[in-house]
Amino acid sequence: MKLDKLVGERFKEKPSDCVIDSHALMMRGGYMKDVAKGIYSQFMPLKRTCQKIEGIIRQEMNAIDGQEVLFPVALPASLWDESGRYESVGSELLRFTDRNGSKMVLGMTHEEAAVHLVRDYAKSYNNYPFMIYQIQTKFRDEARPRAGLIRVREFTMKDAYSFHTSQEDLEKYYDICYDAYNRIFARAGIPEVVTVASDSGMMGGSLAHEYMLLTPIGEDSIAICQDESCDFRANMEAAASIIENTKDAEDQPLTKVSTPNVHTMEDVCDFLKVSLEKSCKAVVYQKNMTDDYVVIFLRGDLDVNETKLTNFLGEDVHPAVITEESGLKAGFIGPVDLTVSGNATIIYDKSLEGSNNLICGANEMDFHCTGLCVERDLPNAEYIDVAKIIEGGICPCCGKKTITISRGIEVGNIFQLGTKYTKSMNMQYLDADGNAQYPIMGCYGIGVGRLAASVCEAHHDEYGPIWPISIAPWQVHLCCLRADDQEAKACADKLYEDLKKKGIEVIYDDRQVRPGVMFSDADLLGVPIRLIVSPRNMKESVVELKTRDKSVEEKVPVDQVMEKVDQLMKDMFDKLNA
Repeated sequence: MKLDKLVGERFKEKPSDCVIDSHALMMRGGYMKDVAKGIYSQFMPLKRTCQKIEGIIRQEMNAIDGQEVLFPVALPASLWDESGRYESVGSELLRFTDRNGSKMVLGMTHEEAAVHLVRDYAKSYNNYPFMIYQIQTKFRDEARPRAGLIRVREFTMKDAYSFHTSQEDLEKYYDICYDAYNRIFARAGIPEVVTVASDSGMMGGSLAHEYMLLTPIGEDSIAICQDESCDFRANMEAAASIIENTKDAEDQPLTKVSTPNVHTMEDVCDFLKVSLEKSCKAVVYQKNMTDDYVVIFLRGDLDVNETKLTNFLGEDVHPAVITEESGLKAGFIGPVDLTVSGNATIIYDKSLEGSNNLICGANEMDFHCTGLCVERDLPNAEYIDVAKIIEGGICPCCGKKTITISRGIEVGNIFQLGTKYTKSMNMQYLDADGNAQYPIMGCYGIGVGRLAASVCEAHHDEYGPIWPISIAPWQVHLCCLRADDQEAKACADKLYEDLKKKGIEVIYDDRQVRPGVMFSDADLLGVPIRLIVSPRNMKESVVELKTRDKSVEEKVPVDQVMEKVDQLMKDMFDKLNA
């Protein structure tokens, strides 16, 4: 490929709307162009990188007996009605009506389509187990697309679905996919990806893991145990919050105190000279479907984990609008003598269990209470875990106070779905005894564009991406300085032809531009091996060979260049595959 024919602009300035490096570098490097919010067109460099990622994914999925299929992007709403998700999934599912008046959706995930494809085939236990997968465009009407390809609305994804006749068989295959995913990320150039326990969310199922690239720009919060003997890692949404309360030796009486114009628990504690840990705060939501109030009481220094809350309720919620008719006194809500209009749900977080002498609201304007003793004053309270795990908190695995909170980008996920979809969509098979059974499913996803952006985020400098050899848009970037010099141009042209004949992917820059412009463009394209031909080098009969990561920089005799490039490429691939 000649660089002067490459469609797409490269430029120095960072776009003002790019908040992370990978987004800025991909825009500056001529990788993509925004079409609408969260929707991008891909230029050739990004398309080639994504194709290579897809190739790695295909190899690993085929190696574990995956069968590639293809589902439609547009699906009839009736399929999603069967699973119950047409109504239960929120506005991120794009619904529309076609010209015939039929309700349709754009697929954001394809569990329903997978069951529909195989339920007529897999009617005997002899047909199991099997796995099907696709690499397909999906659309999720994301409310807040951001960070380039990290959070988009339209995206390409590999999703796989396995079908089994026993939980044991699913778990065995789940482990096989778990290992295959580790190989995919290592081959793509980010072996530092870690697995974390996660919440299965709208996918359903009993067990789920996410593959996370730990980075400060990540939008997921990960709880990690720092004890060397413990390997606990979990998405904050799924991490249990364990709180140990130190109970005062003597219970104080419940006493109402004046707190005029003091609303937040932080301000109340400052006003009364008490630590947040010795307070009970109220957080109020409303159910999306009915607007019924949900009042959560938890320790004052903690926050509500909305994922845990919605899982407990079985439905989505939104922050409450507190009206006079509700009976709630905003800023002064407490658990004792609480009255709420309508069919309200009252929840007590486990962080309150066994505590005493707490500050809480008095359910009266400008008043709070001191001396709340949970066992005494709330004898019928039942406790559930709806709080977020905290930095320095107790590890749910080893029990030590060794939790740290890190940020991460989710680059893949795997779920044990169980029979959620096969039951709801009436997919059955006959077992060896002739009894009808529901197959058990697993689900396994990787976002292709997000993975490309994540690799760029993990491996770049201020000048551009540093692509691994396995997914770089090209393997060699050939630069001819002073293309008007006959000897240099002849040498570069021959190298270009020799590289192509050997099957090496090469981008050739023979433009008559300043070296600074040529090298700047080369940095933005991030090709791992760079060859520089110039009149000065021709005087020594050498070619400069550099790697984008600056680990190699040497002059190679012209007649040894091909051999050196071959060996360097082999070393790079061996390092990834190791």
